[in-house]
Amino acid sequence: MLNPDDFIKTEGSAFPGRTYIDELLKPIFYDQRNHLTDAMFSLHRAHVVMLREQQLLSASDTRDILGGLEKLTSVNWQAVEYDPNYEDLFFMMEAKLGELIGGDLAGKMHMARSRNDMGEGMYRLVARKYLLALIRDVNRLSESLLDQAEKHIETVMPAHTHTQPAQPTTFGHYLVAVFDHLHRDEKRLWAAYQTVNQSPLGAAAMTTTGFPISRERVAELLGFKGLVENSFDAIATGDYLIEAAISIACLMINTGRWIQEFLRFSTKEAGLLHVADPYVQISSIMPQKRNPVSVEHSRALASSAVGEAMAVIQMLHNTPYGDIVDSEDDLQPHLYKSCHKASRTLRLMNAVVQTMSIDVDHAAKEAGNHLITITELADVLTRDHGLPFRKAHGIASKIAKKSAEEHKELYEWQADDINEILDGVKLSKEEWQGIIDPSVFVKRRSIRGGPCPSEVKRMIDNRRLKINKRVNRYIETKKALMNAEGLLRNCVTLYMK
Repeated sequence: MLNPDDFIKTEGSAFPGRTYIDELLKPIFYDQRNHLTDAMFSLHRAHVVMLREQQLLSASDTRDILGGLEKLTSVNWQAVEYDPNYEDLFFMMEAKLGELIGGDLAGKMHMARSRNDMGEGMYRLVARKYLLALIRDVNRLSESLLDQAEKHIETVMPAHTHTQPAQPTTFGHYLVAVFDHLHRDEKRLWAAYQTVNQSPLGAAAMTTTGFPISRERVAELLGFKGLVENSFDAIATGDYLIEAAISIACLMINTGRWIQEFLRFSTKEAGLLHVADPYVQISSIMPQKRNPVSVEHSRALASSAVGEAMAVIQMLHNTPYGDIVDSEDDLQPHLYKSCHKASRTLRLMNAVVQTMSIDVDHAAKEAGNHLITITELADVLTRDHGLPFRKAHGIASKIAKKSAEEHKELYEWQADDINEILDGVKLSKEEWQGIIDPSVFVKRRSIRGGPCPSEVKRMIDNRRLKINKRVNRYIETKKALMNAEGLLRNCVTLYMK
């Protein structure tokens, strides 16, 4: 064990110490390099353009700074290694710019701003990019769900409550439910995107600046939809991170639930869902196995994405309301990883959904087992024969109990035998056939939102209109960001002349 004097010799006597470098500065540098480089260049360009337009930089200084920045963009920053001479990527980039155009001129680029508002601005630029990519993946999966739902409008299958067979439904009805869940998740992602896509730039350290800058112009050049107006709020807030994390957590928790159902559907015992060959794996020892590993990995990735999102929330909990490192470089990668893992989950499940098949005959057979149409007996007795529902329910319960005792399914009973149990009410053979037929059960559930094929078709048509609007919104948002990039690029070109 080193004594204190020897330890100090290995660490150094000035900031940063070796351990601080190894455990903080170096890992943070690589995270910044991998995620923030492009955003940092965009901020630099927009800020310099604004300074020129506000007459805070001369034409020649602007031309030289922008020219130096353009030369720096040719560097393969993803291959740049950590250098202990620079505290972080920001200082390295400013120093490299100084080597090209002179330190004094490079220093002018930092006029009227701080690493504080720069950091918040970069984090928002990167977060909106990842959220928008996630929205795109949600849309693609949503379209695949609707395509499959339309194929299975009349594919009758058992629905479960409390993990037990409950009533017949259709696979199309089930998939529309998944779509609707995903639709609400996407609305949460869009809400988070709107919160993220506000500019903190110009807040400087926290109190703005004495220079006559235009915060609005920088926001416009970077494609932000508006300002985080209060400069203290612009630096102190972490709610955009929380909202983004919560929206991803909701998406993945909800997605994980139906992924788990898909795994159950694909078991040999359930025998409902067939995962296509490209997405199953054969056992190394048991050649009969078709392991749905793509679905398993999706479930694990969804859980991991939730964990990363919850880390964001936990790291912000009880932090001071102000500029604090807790919300900065140690936290941001958790949000990026959460987005990345969520996207992987959605892409994998999109492939599974697009290529899966359903054993229609087996699903229909299972929908007729376990007495799950017996609710219709109680309904018929009330609707068509005038019995109070509670009495009708009691009669149906009696038949269910007797069926269980005799190990009989409803379709194994004859109408005459049932009429003896009913004691006074007589069902025709046609009525009894309707009661035991899962397809009839489904067709009679034609109330809005029910599994009747015509109602499911109506819902699918309605959802296609929704998905078209959602896709158009994504396209228009991407177009607006591209227009902002074009505007900034044109300004840079103009001021470099």
